[in-house]
Amino acid sequence: MKQTWVLIVAVVVVTVAAGVSLGLLAGGDDEGSARPQQQGSARASQAGSPSKKPDAPTPSPTRSYPLSKAPQTIPAVDSHTAARGPGWRTATGERVVVSDSKLADEGRLIAGELGLSYAGEKEDVRAGDVRLVLGGSKGANPESYTMTVRGGRVEISGAGEAGVFYGTRTLKQEVHDGGTAPEGVVRDAPAKPVRGFMLDIARKYFTADWIEDRVRELGDLKFNQLGLHFSDDQGFRIASASHPEIVSQQHLTKAQVRKIVRLAESRHITVVPEIDSPGHLGAVIAAHPDLQLRNVNGVATRGAIDISKPESAEIVDDLLNEYAGLFPGTPWHLGGDEYQALVVSDPQASYPQLATAARQAYGSGGTVADLATGWLNDRAATVRAHDRTPRAWNDGFFRNTSVQPDKDIQVAYWTGKEIGARLPVEYLSTGRKVINYNDEFLYYVLGEPQTFVYPTGERIYEQWTPRVLRGTTAVPAKYDPQILGGSFAVWCDLANSQTQAQVAAGIRMPLAATVQKLWDAGKPQLTWAEFRALADRLD
Repeated sequence: MKQTWVLIVAVVVVTVAAGVSLGLLAGGDDEGSARPQQQGSARASQAGSPSKKPDAPTPSPTRSYPLSKAPQTIPAVDSHTAARGPGWRTATGERVVVSDSKLADEGRLIAGELGLSYAGEKEDVRAGDVRLVLGGSKGANPESYTMTVRGGRVEISGAGEAGVFYGTRTLKQEVHDGGTAPEGVVRDAPAKPVRGFMLDIARKYFTADWIEDRVRELGDLKFNQLGLHFSDDQGFRIASASHPEIVSQQHLTKAQVRKIVRLAESRHITVVPEIDSPGHLGAVIAAHPDLQLRNVNGVATRGAIDISKPESAEIVDDLLNEYAGLFPGTPWHLGGDEYQALVVSDPQASYPQLATAARQAYGSGGTVADLATGWLNDRAATVRAHDRTPRAWNDGFFRNTSVQPDKDIQVAYWTGKEIGARLPVEYLSTGRKVINYNDEFLYYVLGEPQTFVYPTGERIYEQWTPRVLRGTTAVPAKYDPQILGGSFAVWCDLANSQTQAQVAAGIRMPLAATVQKLWDAGKPQLTWAEFRALADRLD
């Protein structure tokens, strides 16, 4: 009998322990815990026993999930609130739905990329859905977004369409190659509003397909500007109706440019055109040699147009007005750099016709630098009439002139090597907006002429920030709000030094590093080796 009682007690203990164990496994942490629906249901009463109560539902064990980890993306997300749950992965039959028809392009794009169906504007929510939502607090950054992964669904919301698009880029990277979007909430926004890539298509012809591939690459990395430098001494690379005589044999048609612009717009990238003047106009001068600048001895000045002649302004304004209809974005690059009349020791003596025009326009004290500044302001007025915001290279701004550049002309700061070089603080202290093109880090110059060397992603990642405008020294933090962002640039001085494919391969990691520092200028959490491995995995 004693042995029988021991056996009964043991059975009871084992039974209670099993029940407690199941309860702990199914319970877990309420907040963020993923719980699939309970299986099993009340059984029907047995026939002939109507008074018998149905069996109680039997709980089944639920997997206990660890807290999720922040996603690894390029650029890295600003913040991630961890949660417990399985996350989200792509599966056949799942949908992308939108809250507003304005998000149709973003919805169709991510649906096609992930192999999902695009269901359009829907109010219902289903398991597995990716839902894109337009809405946010008044005044919120239109490039910010929130992505919530919970209950087997994904919701990406943003105050603007651009923010929602960037959320889809994060999701695309998270689930790349069978990955899982982690449970929890991502809140993300860029540090800088200008995240650009500039391409010199004047010195080297790039095919439309190659440029379109770069647009897709830039979009996935959350860049938002593509600069096209399409006029220089070596070529003029876009078809022109107003001056077809200046167009190079190898060029982009307007139909090709419109396609590039449409593709860029679908990725929330603005194409920023640059017709550089009054220097770098060799292709225009080749068709209009009477407009070439000549010095006091009659020697032609390479690439420089004679700004004392009204016809020079007319032809450049014709082009600016024509292409305003081709490029719908707000920013417009006017160039203004390396005007050779101003690199000599005495511009007034070397170019008397310019000195005469300066005195006629600005009085007896007028200088060639005043005349060049007036030229810049006049071109700014031309594009401003099309509601564009002008920018110009920093060496197109001159010290000690009686004529001042218009206040709204943004400074594209690239060099500290020009004659009479001005420190970045000289521009910032007057309140000017500046965009960082620092040639020490961000210039990929084909053939590495002069002192240029191909920039590396590692050096950008570890040493550069948007405040490092010149050389390797950062400007004071108080000027940070005036620095709109930055742009990585490809220049084709020795055009045949690399093929298109080599350029694409050479700029891949520098582009990734640049956008990381424009999205978040702080010290990255990943080491360079980890960042590069991540880029290789996402490629």
